[in-house]
Amino acid sequence: MAQDSSAGGDVERRAPSREKRRISRASMATVPDENLDEYGRLVKYVSTYREPGAEEAEEEEGTELRRVWYAPWRKRRVRVRTQADAGKFPDDWLLTDIKQGLSSEEVLNRRHRSGWNELVSEKENPIAKFMSYFRGPILYVMELAVLLAAGLDDWIDFGVIIGILCLNATVGWYQEKQAADVVASLKGDIALRTTAVRDGREQEVLARELVPGDVVVVGEGNVVPADSKIICDYNDPNGFEEFKRMQEEGFLDESSSEEEDEEEQKETNGKKQEEAEEEANKEDEERPKRRGYPIVACDHSAITGESLAVDRYMGDTIFYTTTCKRGKCYAVVQTTAKTSFVGRTASMVQGATGAGHFEMVMNNIGTSLLVLVMAWILAAWIGGFFRHLPIASPPQQTLLHYTLSLLIIGVPVGLPVVTTTTMAVGAAYLARRKAIVQKLTAIESLAGVDILCSDKTGTLTANKLSIRNPYVAEGVDINWMFAVAVLASSHNIQTLDPIDKVTILSLRQYPKAREILRRGWKTEKYIPFDPVSKRIVTVCRCEGVKYTCTKGAPKAVLQLTKCSKKVADLYKEKAQEFAHRGFRSLGVAVQKEGEEWTLLGMLPMFDPPREDTAQTITEAQNLGISVKMLTGDAIAIAKETCKMLALGTKVYNSDKLIHGGLSGAMAHDLVEKADGFAEVFPEHKYQVVEMLQQRGHLTAMTGDGVNDAPSLKRADCGIAVEGASEAAQSAADIVFLAPGLSTIIDSIKVARQIFHRMKAYIQYRIALCLHLEIYLVTSMLIINESIRVELIVFLALFADLATVAVAYDHASYELRPVEWQLPKIWVISVILGLLLAMATWVIRGSMFLPSGGIIQNWGSIQEVLFLEVALTENWLIFVTRGSDTWPSIHLVAAILGVDILATIFCLFGWFTNETMPTDPHDSFVETRNGWTDIVTVVRIWGYSLGVTIVIALVYFVLNKFQWLNDLGRAKRSKGDIKVENLLAHLARLTLEHEKEGEPKGRYYITTAKEEEEAD
Repeated sequence: MAQDSSAGGDVERRAPSREKRRISRASMATVPDENLDEYGRLVKYVSTYREPGAEEAEEEEGTELRRVWYAPWRKRRVRVRTQADAGKFPDDWLLTDIKQGLSSEEVLNRRHRSGWNELVSEKENPIAKFMSYFRGPILYVMELAVLLAAGLDDWIDFGVIIGILCLNATVGWYQEKQAADVVASLKGDIALRTTAVRDGREQEVLARELVPGDVVVVGEGNVVPADSKIICDYNDPNGFEEFKRMQEEGFLDESSSEEEDEEEQKETNGKKQEEAEEEANKEDEERPKRRGYPIVACDHSAITGESLAVDRYMGDTIFYTTTCKRGKCYAVVQTTAKTSFVGRTASMVQGATGAGHFEMVMNNIGTSLLVLVMAWILAAWIGGFFRHLPIASPPQQTLLHYTLSLLIIGVPVGLPVVTTTTMAVGAAYLARRKAIVQKLTAIESLAGVDILCSDKTGTLTANKLSIRNPYVAEGVDINWMFAVAVLASSHNIQTLDPIDKVTILSLRQYPKAREILRRGWKTEKYIPFDPVSKRIVTVCRCEGVKYTCTKGAPKAVLQLTKCSKKVADLYKEKAQEFAHRGFRSLGVAVQKEGEEWTLLGMLPMFDPPREDTAQTITEAQNLGISVKMLTGDAIAIAKETCKMLALGTKVYNSDKLIHGGLSGAMAHDLVEKADGFAEVFPEHKYQVVEMLQQRGHLTAMTGDGVNDAPSLKRADCGIAVEGASEAAQSAADIVFLAPGLSTIIDSIKVARQIFHRMKAYIQYRIALCLHLEIYLVTSMLIINESIRVELIVFLALFADLATVAVAYDHASYELRPVEWQLPKIWVISVILGLLLAMATWVIRGSMFLPSGGIIQNWGSIQEVLFLEVALTENWLIFVTRGSDTWPSIHLVAAILGVDILATIFCLFGWFTNETMPTDPHDSFVETRNGWTDIVTVVRIWGYSLGVTIVIALVYFVLNKFQWLNDLGRAKRSKGDIKVENLLAHLARLTLEHEKEGEPKGRYYITTAKEEEEAD
């Protein structure tokens, strides 16, 4: 009985484990009963049995009742996906046959649930995007004007204002969509491709098209397209049967091992922790290894920091965006990019968002204009009360009509649309030049950058290695040395890295080395380069003799050999000489079976600077941009490269950065004045950006790896260079598809041109608002007269129509980093607005003269003022855009078209109120049919041209004042020495801490924002 009891206890303890290793119901249900024995049918019954009502309960689980949007009185059950559900798919989805793969139809069905396999932000609903153009403080004022016009029964103004709102929204939505389409089409150039098994054959597909359950082929040099579970070796497809067996028995179920650990933890609650750990370790040792040999090795350094390539076995997960360094396998996709390990990390980086600088500037301008228009409305109401003006009736010259006029012209309804359109068109232009803008506001950041932290390889240099004058040890045949160097290289010609490629191609100059390699060599073992040993090792045989060949860092290779001191000293001297000349050297050695290692020589490799880099750096310095080189190469190579590029010689080792012993202020000074840093890691890049920002600099950072994502996100403008990983591209503000520093500098020029267009339009639009506000309020207070609301509405419409073309205008760029300088913008805009208002008063005031004044007395007062205001305001954009470039044909055509339309309004007297009285009554000879004489129109054109010339001269003089040019410009290179030193001392004081029974740990002093991002 005791034995039975013990057996029963064992069964109870093992029951959860058996349950975890059960065969899925879906696969069990497909087995015919006649193929099963008595216990097989019993197991099938247990596996497939469902409690009554269980299906309905499962269907309701994860769903909820929601009202139908088009019929709120009805409800329907909808499935709700929670964060916990993300990335979870049915078990039978992941049991795809490696020979057949998924069918095209099944791929489409699964994509409806899993979505696309890509790291992108959620696409905004087009309708919601269109409606967003009706939101904002400025647009809310126009919508208030719509309600006011409806309340006054002014249906013409009501319709025209709605038309303005819809026109602005349509133009902005269309222009931004068109630019986004251009960017999206070019993003296909950086799309990752992979090999998948579908419809019974291997085919190349875009990685974004993968779905859970897809069988993919991952080989040496390939980027893993999604989090996937290894099925079997590519050269051993029969391993699929072993994979299925182990899957069914639960040995590949990662969740089951976690649950087993929990059960074991419960059983050891009464034991001491040390004993429990010893017992767990013993059980782990006794647990049989069922996964066989390592199938592939993947480079996880970008996501885990692991230096060595990690061996992965059958059933192990290989992670999205990691690189396969060795082997080839079939793998089944487990989840899509968003819910992958890298995807979750990227989402945390992207999660910290807030109002950008551009949004804050626009809100500042909008709020200021709102305050101004409210002040003018208050002044109009106070003056109206003294004049005993009615509030709402009769239909003209009431306080509400004045209010409506001021609301319409007091806020620039087209400001958000024109600025957004300008940036969208600029983004499309940059995309055609191989620079993909991830978010529009990045253009503003790029235009203001004053420090560019650039990597070396591929950006400053050509990334084309060549071997220069190799050093050969005494008594060694150079052909034998090159043959050994090639043997100690990867032989997968499809995925050669630059070093192996240049080593192999160097055989073109050494035909005897090629003859040596034709002797029947066979590779037995290949160990790729790793940062720890800093060597590549190949074990091979030739004519029955085993050779071990290696190449790598000169110091690492020298340590293998037992050469004489003379040979070693000469070798070290050569290595130092090559380093000072900017060469990256590789030592070569060989060990013949039964003999010691023999030092063969050294291969100096040189990555020459790009032909345009030195000129581009000079150009960048002329633009007020300081270029700092951050490289992982040795300091000697970094200094030599800086010399060749005339970048400066103040290059320091990264040891001086993180806790390098310098005080806080000294460390900041070092970073600010340095020309570059060598032997840097991603954490060094982050610190450099952080310190420069603390000194008030706008910093751009280039990067290409997953571990560069934090520094790219931290920088004011993160730049993913050509060939960057998808995670780096996701974190960056701009992705470049072309190599070289010149593409970045050219993009900065374009960004400054775009910024110039926006700044010119904002100055123009503020001046327009002030112009009519000043004139309308003063004319109401002085002569109790106003321009009709209908004409005011069309003035606002014409201003927006004409200046949408600003986005396509030619523009110059400043030779220093740009800033908004809002105080300067307001000073110039106020002066321009006053000049425009004075010019309009000259026209209106001269109409009191018996002689007819400046423009003669033939026409309607309303139409004359309307035409003069329309012409001078439209031509003002030619003033604020600057005189360095000629205006584009688009802008000229738009302005000319609006001017012609305004002239037609004036000639035919459209929307003219002939009975509007003037007080005091003037002797102006006004036509009673509302028409304006052609001579008067010509005189108005001439007068407006003269006003524009005067304003242009004033604008030119204003921009010559240095104090005005510097007004509102932020001071860069600033820092609080005391605070910097205090934080540095605190960081050192609290660097390490110890607790009894626990290993040493570290504390870091960070700002609140960084702590939030870390969480």
